[in-house]
Amino acid sequence: MLLRDRLLALVVAVAWGLNFPATAIALDHWPPFLLAAVRFTLLAVPTILFVPRPKVPFRWIVLVGATLGVLQFAFLYLGMSAGMPSGLASLVIQASAPFTVVLAGVLLRERLTARQVVGVSVAVAALGVIAVHRAQTAALLPVVLVLCGALGWALGNVATRRTGPVNPLHLTLWWAVVPPVPMFALSLLVEGPARVGQAIGTAFTTSALPADLGLLYIVVAGSLVGYGIWSRLMGKYPSSTVAPFSMLVPVVGVLASWAVFGEVPDVVEVVAGAVVVAAVLWSSRTPRALPVAGAAAGAGAARAAETPSIARDAAGSGTVSAPEDRLARTGASPAVSPGAGGAPR
Repeated sequence: MLLRDRLLALVVAVAWGLNFPATAIALDHWPPFLLAAVRFTLLAVPTILFVPRPKVPFRWIVLVGATLGVLQFAFLYLGMSAGMPSGLASLVIQASAPFTVVLAGVLLRERLTARQVVGVSVAVAALGVIAVHRAQTAALLPVVLVLCGALGWALGNVATRRTGPVNPLHLTLWWAVVPPVPMFALSLLVEGPARVGQAIGTAFTTSALPADLGLLYIVVAGSLVGYGIWSRLMGKYPSSTVAPFSMLVPVVGVLASWAVFGEVPDVVEVVAGAVVVAAVLWSSRTPRALPVAGAAAGAGAARAAETPSIARDAAGSGTVSAPEDRLARTGASPAVSPGAGGAPR
């Protein structure tokens, strides 16, 4: 993974980490389903008016919007509203990373390197240490709800990778068109017309200002910046290479919740968070190829000169590999991949 793209992934981690205290503040005024509906409506209206629709079947836009938009945020916001602290929510939602790796292997046939398996395993173990350490601060139901949101995120990651050659920012904006209607329907059905009317009617009062600023941050930083970059990276690299960076989000989330709400992390959380950062960065590196021994190269040189390239691939690996398979093993993307502005995704 290119250094520039690693830095972009870190920008997403910071933006999404700060999303959790911003969401907790927004939920002080907005009920969870209505918060999601308003968030995506603020994105959907200008998108429909000014942004060209990606040239992919609309069913793919609906699928990405239903998973990333409806499933993820309905369960995440509901879990946080039910009592999940923002710092702990930022930890539990990162179950999307192993969910994504497993789903990508099953549905997309992506192969994992040993480095990725080890790095993701270590990071997940460190997240588990933090989650177990803080589990006493939340009941079981909020944890289950946020885990369902993590599964929605993972399904959305896989669906994003299957959308084809599209502008990732346009895709990000257009899948935001999907959630408003089902979220408004859920809000009216579950939260009730009276609560919806009260939240909307008092939205511009002084007491609602902190919640409105939290909502604005979610829309601009969490959606436009975060998902715009994330969609590009998910298209440019295999899901198993990008998804582990989401495990940096709880490090930012815990620290931000500490600063905003006084949720003080202790030594166990600090050490485990450092392990998460190190494991994610290590697993994203591509190891340098080892030089071929001179004797082995000399012994095979004559035969290689007369052997077609496909046959040499078969002789070296034990099987005939398609170009996509060889790229998957190295962590690279095929040359003919969906991209934005002509750049490979």
